[in-house]
Amino acid sequence: MPFHVEGLVAIAVFYLAILAVGIWAAWKTKNTGSDGDRSEAIIVGGRDIGLLVGGFTMTATWVGGGYINGTAEAVYVPGYGLAWAQAPIGYSLSLVLGGLFFAKPMRSKGYVTMLDPFQQLYGKRMGGLLFIPALMGEMFWAAAIFSALGATISVIIDININLSVIISALIATLYTLVGGLYSVAYTDVVQLFCIFLGLWISVPFALSNPAVTDIGFTAVHEVHQAPWLGTIGSLNIYTWLDNFLLLTFGGIPWQAYFQRVLSSSSATYAQVLSFLAAFGCIVMAIPAVLIGAIGASTAWNQTEYGFPDPIANKEADMILPIVLQYLCPVYISFFGLGAVSAAVMSSADSSILSASSMFARNIYQLSFRQNASDREIVWVMRITVFLFGASATAMALLASSVYGLWYLSSDLVYIIIFPQLLCVLFIKGTNTYGAIAGYLFGLVLRITGGEPYLYLQPLIYYPGCYPDENNIYVQRFPFKTLAMLTSFFTNIIVSYLAKYLFESGTLPPKLDFLDAVVARYSREHMDKATLVKSDNIVLNELAPVNPRHSLTLSSTFTNKEAFNYVDSSPDLSNTEDN
Repeated sequence: MPFHVEGLVAIAVFYLAILAVGIWAAWKTKNTGSDGDRSEAIIVGGRDIGLLVGGFTMTATWVGGGYINGTAEAVYVPGYGLAWAQAPIGYSLSLVLGGLFFAKPMRSKGYVTMLDPFQQLYGKRMGGLLFIPALMGEMFWAAAIFSALGATISVIIDININLSVIISALIATLYTLVGGLYSVAYTDVVQLFCIFLGLWISVPFALSNPAVTDIGFTAVHEVHQAPWLGTIGSLNIYTWLDNFLLLTFGGIPWQAYFQRVLSSSSATYAQVLSFLAAFGCIVMAIPAVLIGAIGASTAWNQTEYGFPDPIANKEADMILPIVLQYLCPVYISFFGLGAVSAAVMSSADSSILSASSMFARNIYQLSFRQNASDREIVWVMRITVFLFGASATAMALLASSVYGLWYLSSDLVYIIIFPQLLCVLFIKGTNTYGAIAGYLFGLVLRITGGEPYLYLQPLIYYPGCYPDENNIYVQRFPFKTLAMLTSFFTNIIVSYLAKYLFESGTLPPKLDFLDAVVARYSREHMDKATLVKSDNIVLNELAPVNPRHSLTLSSTFTNKEAFNYVDSSPDLSNTEDN
């Protein structure tokens, strides 16, 4: 395939357009947080992100390279098809559940990151432990984006895919430094527009290509390969359910999601934008599904791609750029590929910003340097952006499937963080001892279940496991959901057991080395942070949260403005009892 100057120009134009929007957003909001809270302004955007921009940025955060390329790949691969393209429905449901149950409690308490309630209730050590799976989730997510972007660029301008991944990651990492969440939010609007326009312009041309059989016929009939609707065999039903639950519930406890929730102008807006994003995810998946179906309905030996087909060439993960490149007119394909490339680049900054935000606030500031200046925190965020970007790049180079990265990105989040989030928000009485036990049990069960994408053999062979082509045993049993439930119930049981043993005098107070029960450290913090629990308080009327930096961990989480509001309400006299 010759080097395409036009494709390079298309990439450059779209990159420059997004970069210009990011710089404009940074310049427009350069004075936000200038009174000493610039780092918080970078993380949550001053908590004044409106409904329209918030809905766009949350949708665009999910609808990136992994989402579009991965969905097309799943529909295209024989034996899987649309039945196994679980991301659109799974992540849309996760946004709905997040809006119904998690957005309002998190936003109304004025947290800055997703890890704040964990450090508040379980202490800074536990917050550090939970940072590890949260970080890995964001890195796998970013790696999926970089992998998809590198594949797209390699198709356009015919350069080595590893080189294109490195170049793409460097551009996205540098772009992340422009202006924090404000730049991310406004560029996400451009991103969503580019994906929608670029893909929908390309789909009609691809459908009308002479090498493409009617996708309605190939949906249920085998022509060039198995029908692209796909089937779920009786032996694989539990695997399908395990993966679907992982995507649905594992899609909730993400800093990238809660960063938008916590930046919204009110708790009610946080809920509404979650519902809007769920609808947007479904709509934006439609062209990706169609492109995957087109790929499965194409006689590739009748195109310039030639023989063998992308599956035989082990390029199934690049089916979306391949369809646009070989089944569309040259300028249409350049526009579509350039638009998707610019769009997925804009998604990468969300994951990198999320990871650096958690590290700078929850690890560096709250755990080690509580008296660090605001300027120092900002510089820590900038340094970690480069470190995390490099880590995500390494993962992208080693991964064999974009869709595999999608599942991996939710594994640790689903098994470890999700049950912890349920406990910290909804189960009264859990403590650090239960949290650590649940963490360890969930991690051990996940690792011993093996992982084919990492060539990790299982130590526990659940019923129905079988060897794949690499002789790595694959589990059919829903062991990931088992690990999540084990982590959840272990947290509750150990927490209440520790509480009983210490409070009954069975164990001496000196053994409470984590200060989680006897010293009532965690309860003191929870009482201070439970700002409102009365049903007669309208949450969206709360003043914007602007916590001050402090030497003490407890006051870091204290919402002074909301306390003043609570004092004026005659119906909250029993708040301390709650």
